[in-house]
Amino acid sequence: MSAENRFSVTDHAHMARALQLAAQGLYTTSPNPRVGCVIVKDGRIIGEGWHQRTGTPHAEIHALKAAGDAARGATAYVTLEPCSHHGQTPPCAEALIEAGVVRVVSAMRDPNPLVAGGGIDMLTLGAIQAEIGLLENEARALNPGFISRMTRQRPWVRLKTASTLDGKTALANGASQWITGEAARADVQQLRARACAILTGSGTVLADNPRMNVRDFDIGRQPLRVVVDSTLRTPADAAILPALIACHHTDPVARTALEQAGAEVVELPGPDGRVDLAALLTLLAQRGINELHVEAGTTLNGVLLAASLIDEWVAYMAPMAVGDSARGLFAHSPLTALADAAQFRLADVRQVGGDLRLTLLPM
Repeated sequence: MSAENRFSVTDHAHMARALQLAAQGLYTTSPNPRVGCVIVKDGRIIGEGWHQRTGTPHAEIHALKAAGDAARGATAYVTLEPCSHHGQTPPCAEALIEAGVVRVVSAMRDPNPLVAGGGIDMLTLGAIQAEIGLLENEARALNPGFISRMTRQRPWVRLKTASTLDGKTALANGASQWITGEAARADVQQLRARACAILTGSGTVLADNPRMNVRDFDIGRQPLRVVVDSTLRTPADAAILPALIACHHTDPVARTALEQAGAEVVELPGPDGRVDLAALLTLLAQRGINELHVEAGTTLNGVLLAASLIDEWVAYMAPMAVGDSARGLFAHSPLTALADAAQFRLADVRQVGGDLRLTLLPM
């Protein structure tokens, strides 16, 4: 019997509600995972909660507080295995035991090595019926970055591009505002908002002087801004500052000017005078970055593609064509066979305003 078939229709409904609650933390829980909890007794929901922000109570604690003494004898549905270790907050598995919950259904195991089954073990030792695997795929989809950081020690890399139907990002003279419409640009703000960090290259900084921040709605934080700048070309008055700047080597004068402007400069030398992007991803993971949002030019896009470092590609396409002389999406060495091309599969296709949004995953 599959994991899904072990659970009742009622179980599915309550876990679906827990996932809805978890999604409310989409923009705010970084670097923690997005988690929701529903507590049910005698077929009635008596408590709900979701993790809102790091350092604050977890979803289970909010739900238990709402349920009060009625939690004794109840079932808890949690989108992630309850934690079993003392971090910024006490273990949720322990709180569920003390509250007298008799059954806990978790959507997925916690990939954090500090938990990784420890929560289930603690519940079982506490005489609670602990089950796992209900709507696991949906739960995993809420936390790709947290899972990536815990299992691969690197963030989930989401590349955003905006192009014409013939794959061009700007005219030959550099003009690019605006290829996509207002609705697509607003949609991009939501992608930025869910990310822990936003990555771009020095070429984009020099050409466009972007801020690369979250605008139009308040999430109570701003993602870390990161610039790949091999030779420290970023001006000290760039709008993107303060930011983390990764370089191949430093010029003392440029470094001092940038640091005085609020930048943090790190040397990550890679081959051919480029920044070691794999090392950069490792560094970002060590700093708690779950989802890395990339908005860059053809050079950095091409390096990420060639190194197979793109986990998700969100491609906005405007219904226009501008011809061969315009600028493309990826700088890449010429291919001699189609079999050598990077392959993606469509995960989602939808219209956003007058434009098309494709969400693609590598094959």
